[in-house]
Amino acid sequence: PSNRIPHTRAGPSLLLRFKFLLLLQKPYPPRIAGRRSSTPRKSSTVEGYSRQRASGGTVGEEVGFGAGMEAQATATVKEALAALYHHPDDTIRTAADRWLQKFQHTLDAWQVADSLLHDESSNLETLMFCSQTLRSKVQRDFEELPSEAFRPLQDSLYGLLKKFNKGPPKVRTQICIAIAALAVHVPVEDWGGGGIVNWLGDEMKSQQEFIPSFLELLIILPQETSSYKIAARPERRNQFENDLCSSANVALSLLTACLGFDELKEQVLEGFASWLRFCHGITAATLASHPLVHTALSSLNTDQFLEAAVNVTSELIHFTVSRDSCGITEQFPLIQILIPHVMGLKEQLKDSSKDEEDVKAIARLFADMGDSYVDLIATGSGDAMQIVNALLEVTSHSEFDISSMTFNFWHHLKRNLTGRDSYTSCGSEVPIEAERNRRMQLFRPPFEVLVSLVSSRVEYPEDFHTFSEEDRRDFRYARYAVSDVLLDATDVLGGDSTLKILFMKLIQACGSGAEQNQNWQPLEAALFCIQAIAKSVSIEEKEILPQVMPLLPRFPHQEQLLQTVCSTIGAFSKWIDAAPAELPILPPLVDILNKGMSTSEDTAAAASVAFKYICEDCRGKFSGSLDGLFQIYHVAISGVGGYKVSSEDSLHLVEALSVVITTLPQDHARRALELICMPIINSLQEIIQQGESALQQVPARHLTVHIDRLSTIFSNVKLPEVVAEAVNRYWPTLKIIFDHRAWDTRTMESLCRSCKFAVRTCGRSMGITIGAMLLEIQTLYQQHNQSCFLYLSSEVIKVLAISEV
Repeated sequence: PSNRIPHTRAGPSLLLRFKFLLLLQKPYPPRIAGRRSSTPRKSSTVEGYSRQRASGGTVGEEVGFGAGMEAQATATVKEALAALYHHPDDTIRTAADRWLQKFQHTLDAWQVADSLLHDESSNLETLMFCSQTLRSKVQRDFEELPSEAFRPLQDSLYGLLKKFNKGPPKVRTQICIAIAALAVHVPVEDWGGGGIVNWLGDEMKSQQEFIPSFLELLIILPQETSSYKIAARPERRNQFENDLCSSANVALSLLTACLGFDELKEQVLEGFASWLRFCHGITAATLASHPLVHTALSSLNTDQFLEAAVNVTSELIHFTVSRDSCGITEQFPLIQILIPHVMGLKEQLKDSSKDEEDVKAIARLFADMGDSYVDLIATGSGDAMQIVNALLEVTSHSEFDISSMTFNFWHHLKRNLTGRDSYTSCGSEVPIEAERNRRMQLFRPPFEVLVSLVSSRVEYPEDFHTFSEEDRRDFRYARYAVSDVLLDATDVLGGDSTLKILFMKLIQACGSGAEQNQNWQPLEAALFCIQAIAKSVSIEEKEILPQVMPLLPRFPHQEQLLQTVCSTIGAFSKWIDAAPAELPILPPLVDILNKGMSTSEDTAAAASVAFKYICEDCRGKFSGSLDGLFQIYHVAISGVGGYKVSSEDSLHLVEALSVVITTLPQDHARRALELICMPIINSLQEIIQQGESALQQVPARHLTVHIDRLSTIFSNVKLPEVVAEAVNRYWPTLKIIFDHRAWDTRTMESLCRSCKFAVRTCGRSMGITIGAMLLEIQTLYQQHNQSCFLYLSSEVIKVLAISEV
C-alpha cells in the first residue's frame, strides 16, 4: 500500500513468519466484475442486503459477509499489517506487503476495511491501510456492489467523514476521495435530487462542528472529476462534470460562508482555486467583485496564505483566457484588477529574505500572466512593456528553476511578433508590414537583454565533477532550454545581431584569464551560446566570425571547453567554406579537431561530428591535403595512436572522407577509395582466416562494426564506376560472411544494408556481381527466412528491371 508509515524493528513470532509465507499461496475469492445489478446475487455470501447501518451492521454486511468470516479476515489483516510495519525480517515484510496488495482486490476487502475504520481500537497504520483500501474499492470496484448497497456505503462513508473530522488528516483525505468517487459513479438523484453539492450544503448548515471535513470534501470534489482512477463510464463522468458546473454558484456560496472561520482561510482559497474551472456560467464582472476574489488578491501580500492566493490568482488568469470565456473584451473587468495585484509583487522577486518556495510561487504567477496575455503584451502598450520588464526580472533570477519559468513566454512572444496571423486586424499588406516593423523595433531591447541574461545560465559549475548522472542530465537539459531561447531571440533580433551580443560575452571571458586555463567556464559558456545560434548566422557575416575563429586555437585544451570548441567548428562549417581565401583558418581548426580526438571520448565524439561537417561543406579545400586526412582516418580506425574515437563515432570520419573522395577525379578517387576500404576489408579477412568455426562463433559486433563502415562508404561515395570496382573486388569476402553467418540476424541485416547501398549507388555498373548477389540471397532466404534477404532482393530486382526497360 502507498503512503506507508515507517516500520520499526520489532515483530511477532517466527510462527507468524511461516504463516505469512503460506498465505502467499492462499487464493482469495475472485473479483466480481460487471454492471451494478438491481437484483441481489444468488450466492451464499450475499444474504443480508437489507440490513442498514442504523441496525448496527456495516457496509460489509451489505455484501453478505458473515460475522465469523469477518472476524477471521479482520484478524488476518491486522497480523499482516503488524508484520509489514514491525517485523525485522525483510522477507516477511515483503510477503505481508504482497499479500495485503492482493487482499485489496478481493470482495472481502469491502467488509474488513469498513469494519476496521469504524473500530475505535484501530491504530494509525490500520486506519491508513483501510482508508486507502476503501477509497480504491470505491474508485475502481464500485460495480462489484448491487444497487441496494449504495445507501449503506454512503452512510458509512458519511459517518467516517464525521468521525475523522479532527484527524488523522491523511485518513480523512482518503475518505473524502472515496465520497467524491462515489458521487462520480451515481446520478444526482441518489443524493436527494440536488446533487452532492446541495447535499453537502445542507449538512454544513446543520452540523457546523464538522465543517473542516465538509470543506475538505468540497475542495476534493472538482479535483477528482478528472481522475481516471475512478472507473466510471465516459457518459457518467461527463454528466458529473455538468452537474458540478450547475452547482458552482452553490459551491462558491459555501466557500464564502466559510470565510468567517479564520482558521479555514487557506482551505477556502484552495477550494476556490479548485472550483474556478467549473464556473463557466459566472461572468468576469461578477467575479471581479466577489468576496473570494478580494480575499485571494489581498492575501498575495501575506506569507501565511501566499501559495494558496497564488493558486487562486493563477486560476483566475486562466479563467479569463479559457475556451469557454466570451472573448477577451468581456474579461477586462477581471483582468484590470488581476494585473495590478500581480505587478505589485515585483519587488518581492528580489527580496533575499523571502522564502525560495514563495519566490517560485510569485515567479510562476508572472509566467502565467505572460503566457496567458501574450497577445495583449505583443501590442506593445505602456502597460504591456511594464509586464515585459517584470518578466525580465524573473528571467534574471539566479535560480534556473525560477528564471526558466519565463522561457515559454519568450517563445510565445516571438511567435506572436513574427507570425503573420497576429496582424490580420491591420488590414492590407502595407499597414501589416508597418505594424510588424513597429513591434519588432519596440521589442528589440528586451530581447537583447534576454540574450545577455540567459547566456550566463549555461556556465559549468565549479563542482561539476562531483555531479551525479541525474544532475548532469539536468544541466544538459538547462543548456538545451537556453539554446532554444537564444534561437527565439535570433528570430526577433537576427542571427548576426545576436552574435554581436554573445561575442561581447566572449571577449569579456577572454579578458578574465581564461587563456591561462583559469576561469574557463565563462569562456565555454559564451562559445556554447555562439555555436547554438550558428544556423541563424549568415555565411556572409564578415565582422564577428573572422575575429572568433582565430581565437579558437589559442583557447586552453580543458576537456569541456575543447569539446565546445570542436562543436563550434562543426556548427560554422558552411561559413568556414565561404570565408575569404586570405583567411587561412582551416588548417589550425583541423589541428584542433585532431587534438579533440585524442583528449577524451566526449571531445572525440564532438570532433568526429565536426570533422564530418567540415569535410562535407569544405570538401573542395581538402584536395591538396588528403594525406593528412587519411592519416587521421587510419589512426582512428586502427584504434592505436592515442585517439579515443568510439566505433560509432568513427562512422563520421568514414563519411567525411567518403564525401571528399566524391570530389576527386576518378583515378585519384579509385586510389583513395582503396585506402579507406583496405583497413576494413583486412579486419574482416583476419577473422575469416581463423577458420569456419571461429567465423561462426565470433560476436556479431566484431563483424558489424566493419560492415557498417562499408555501408557508409558505399552510400556516400557518389562515383558508380569506382564503387562498383571496389564491390566486385570485395564480393568474395562478403560472400563468405553470407555463407557462414546466414543464421545471424544482426550480421545479415548489417551486410544486406551495406549491399543495398552498393546496389543503389552502382546499379548495373556492378556487372555480374549483382546477379551473383541476387542468387546468393535468394538461396539463403529459402534456408533461413531472414526478412533482410527479401528487402535486398527487392532492391536488386528494381535495378535489373529499370535496366531492362
